[in-house]
Amino acid sequence: MVTFTARRSEPVLLQPARPTPRETKSLSDLDNQRTLRYYETVVGFFRSCRYGAVARPADPGKAIRVALAEALVYYYPVAGRLREEVDGGGRLVVDCTAEGVAFVEADADVRLEEFGEPLLPPYPCVGELLCDAGDTRAVVGKPLLLMQVTRLKCGGFVLGFHICHTIADGFGMAQLIMAIAELARGEAAPTILPVWRRDILTARRVGAGPVTHEPSSARSANEPVLNSRNDASANVADAMVTTPPDRMVVEYFLFGPRDVSTLRGKLPAHLAASTTAFELLTAIMWRCRTAALGYGPDQRVRLMITMNARGRWNAHTPLPLGYYGNAHVSPVAEAAADELVGGPLADTVELVRRTKRGMTRDRMRAMVEKVSRLREWPPSTMDRVYEVSDIKWTAANVLKFGWAELAGGGIPLAGDLTSKLGSDHTRCRNAFGEVSTVVSMLLPRVAMSRFKKEMAAWLNKDDEKSLTIISSL
Repeated sequence: MVTFTARRSEPVLLQPARPTPRETKSLSDLDNQRTLRYYETVVGFFRSCRYGAVARPADPGKAIRVALAEALVYYYPVAGRLREEVDGGGRLVVDCTAEGVAFVEADADVRLEEFGEPLLPPYPCVGELLCDAGDTRAVVGKPLLLMQVTRLKCGGFVLGFHICHTIADGFGMAQLIMAIAELARGEAAPTILPVWRRDILTARRVGAGPVTHEPSSARSANEPVLNSRNDASANVADAMVTTPPDRMVVEYFLFGPRDVSTLRGKLPAHLAASTTAFELLTAIMWRCRTAALGYGPDQRVRLMITMNARGRWNAHTPLPLGYYGNAHVSPVAEAAADELVGGPLADTVELVRRTKRGMTRDRMRAMVEKVSRLREWPPSTMDRVYEVSDIKWTAANVLKFGWAELAGGGIPLAGDLTSKLGSDHTRCRNAFGEVSTVVSMLLPRVAMSRFKKEMAAWLNKDDEKSLTIISSL
């Protein structure tokens, strides 16, 4: 695997290209969750377009720097700082001070193809592609975005950044980067103009009826739990909580079309035909993870599915185009460990499907109200939770500079470890060029070995080593 050291410039505070409003902006109840007070880490690998629609700039780093400053005119709250409200019970607000975002230019003596073909996580030397964010759990009074552009020998580049999750979710982050790409290729303004409207996703507004004026968006977490019953062993320690980080390991599991077909073959025909790959993989991995962690038969295990509230399913709470705040709902399923692991796969798939497809206006309102009271989701007392996010389409076909195109990327093993407790489903291509899914998994080392054996059995593979793309903390 390739190793390198990036030659970095000193970080600069990049301010909006023109004067912006000086004001204080409130955040939504969903933005204000304490569990979102960290910097999400993202890397994107871009290859130079030989015959691009726009002439390639002499220096991609400087072109992106100019475009970012222009984008901050539209996304000016991102150039501000978070602070806690006085007598606000710990709630955060954004002071739009235009102090700027951190920006670093760098060079690396490697070519894009040296990161791997196909380009899949774990990415080598990923720390060299990111500027230093310090304590990723400290968000008050710091730049909300820290970006590094690393130029490669082949003419491509890597865009690595830390962004405060309080200010934006995955789609909001992609929307901001899309605006930078559009401005870098010469557009006069972003195609999608940002919308703040965080008031829409507050407990007093959700479910109050359709929005008829300025567009907006939503992120939400979900309270209802399915099949709930008394958990006699609720006080038994969860290994995912008690295991020190140095005894944890991250692996990436690659599922190509053949793997998905093998798993579909274990379902009744009617269910196999109507179940999405995400639902199927989530059900399998939840079962294998539960078995690997060795939960007691009567312990309750929970699945939390992060869903984008901008989706077509959300007809009951309209959200406007351009909203870039946190806009996800997270319905939760619950089952006894022995029932989950020992029952038919079809039952697990049906539970996942009901949870994912059962969102209603009342459930969404209940989630936002719960988050408003607790300002965290899941609650700290809610252990044995497996969180899953489908981010395959977050940046698909949008991050086009005209002179460069996205070759791959996602959320790397970097930055805040606690944000990696769940699994992210990311779109990629396998060695045969087939559209595939790569899924991350963080587990204690001993549990990971058991997990891989369970997965190998489901996929009819004799050697569990063939399941993963090698990675560890």
